[in-house]
Amino acid sequence: MRASVIAALHAFAAAGSLLAAQEKPAVPAKGTPAAAPAAADPKPPGPPPKAEYMGTEACGICHEALVKDFKRTRHQALETEKKRGWDGKSCEACHGPGSIHSETTDTAAIVNPAKLQALDENNRCLKCHVNQTARVGRIVSGHAKDQVSCSQCHTVHPKPGQLLFERRKPQINALCGQCHQTVRAAFERPHTHPLSQGAMACTDCHNPHNPTGYAARREAFGSEPVCTNCHSNLRGPFTFEHAPVRLEGCTACHTPHGSVNPKMLTRHQVGTTCLECHSGLAALTGARANAVGAVPPAFHDTRSPRIQACTTCHRKIHGSYVDRSLQR
Repeated sequence: MRASVIAALHAFAAAGSLLAAQEKPAVPAKGTPAAAPAAADPKPPGPPPKAEYMGTEACGICHEALVKDFKRTRHQALETEKKRGWDGKSCEACHGPGSIHSETTDTAAIVNPAKLQALDENNRCLKCHVNQTARVGRIVSGHAKDQVSCSQCHTVHPKPGQLLFERRKPQINALCGQCHQTVRAAFERPHTHPLSQGAMACTDCHNPHNPTGYAARREAFGSEPVCTNCHSNLRGPFTFEHAPVRLEGCTACHTPHGSVNPKMLTRHQVGTTCLECHSGLAALTGARANAVGAVPPAFHDTRSPRIQACTTCHRKIHGSYVDRSLQR
């Protein structure tokens, strides 16, 4: 009995040793290479390479004609001007760094200002042209509101013989008329300023970049209406002024783009123009007898053609040095 128990214990111990040997990991023999570790998860791709500036010479390899024509324009000054930091890379001043575009020829890898939104394109131009003189440097009023871009009026890559911006009056008028069609049609009326004859341009009276008043009108003599640049004899100052001239300006009575009246008045007859203000108020006496808007004296029979033409008597309608009623 005792011998059988001892034999059973020896058998149990042998079984435990065999089980432990199976669970223990195998140790590689000396000189045997160890197993390679499991492959790590792939890293996410990094940011795309950043474009760098290549210089104008690199652009000229493919765009030889454009670079050659560009040298004839005013913007060529960027190529040698170190003040703004674009010397030697004038192309990339507007189009951005072009290293990726140069390697791949991918049009999406370069900026084309003409295909940008108007605000983005204008901001690129204003990097250099901001805070300059009144003729350039700001785009406000109607052109900014209507999202007009610089390249709609200016040709950055002009062809041989073409200008960055038009200076000839007929071409300026044709360019403005592409958008301002109703104004252009007004110059087909019988009496107009001589734009159709090429003697005047829209920019003689309007500043397309920086308006100083209604409709971007220019000013004369510091703060006078632009009309007095040509009509200086009506500038004044007068001892007795016609109030609308000082308070509302010339367009209170005149329409500058075209009219059916020889004096380019807002109405076809001078009397009708005057009665827009000088009517509707009771007759006044004493010191206020000459007040604006009062009913004229009884001898003003408005049925008479002579009386209907107010300037028959009131000839100094813009202002007088000697007569309060503007008759002389």
